[in-house]
Amino acid sequence: MARPSKPKLSTTAIADAALKLVDAHGEFTLPQLAKALSVSASSLYNHVQGKGEIIELMRGRAMAEIRLPAPAENDWRESIRRIATEYWTSYAKHPRLIPLLTSHTVRDSTTLRVYDALAQAFCAAGFEPRLRLEAITIIDSFVLGSALDAAAPEEVWQPDSESSRAFTDALAAGLGAQHRAEQAFLAGLDVILRGLGPHDRGCK
Repeated sequence: MARPSKPKLSTTAIADAALKLVDAHGEFTLPQLAKALSVSASSLYNHVQGKGEIIELMRGRAMAEIRLPAPAENDWRESIRRIATEYWTSYAKHPRLIPLLTSHTVRDSTTLRVYDALAQAFCAAGFEPRLRLEAITIIDSFVLGSALDAAAPEEVWQPDSESSRAFTDALAAGLGAQHRAEQAFLAGLDVILRGLGPHDRGCK
């Protein structure tokens, strides 16, 4: 019998299969993953060390579509806006992955390049190191939370008899609107970027 031209397992195949399970169920186990790949659970360990490594591989697969934009000349806010929007678009496709990612140290090189680009943009804007990290954390938290909102049901809130008119009018005006989550993300990002500056000491 001829040998297969490609190995049955690879880190890419493992990450893709795990990501499909998470997209469908919000979690995965090694036995489930092995079954999806039609291999034994023990054979997975020939390619990965365990679940933590698989989660990092999934992070990389989710972020692989990001295309980091060129820095906007003399406009650090626009640079941050472009990076954050790419970041949000990537994770909005896999929102059920986010809770798994937040409990693991970021080691994936593709993802680290995104944070590096944010750091350079904030550095160019004059943010000192401590404030730079604080600003990156703010952007990160907002992007991840907004990506989760992209997967929310169409009826995010269901008012009851005690709900105020202010609340019910807002729901009537906004729920069901096309691209509601994306519009809210972009509006919120603008608010955050206005609140983060200005700084003028330059990068050191």
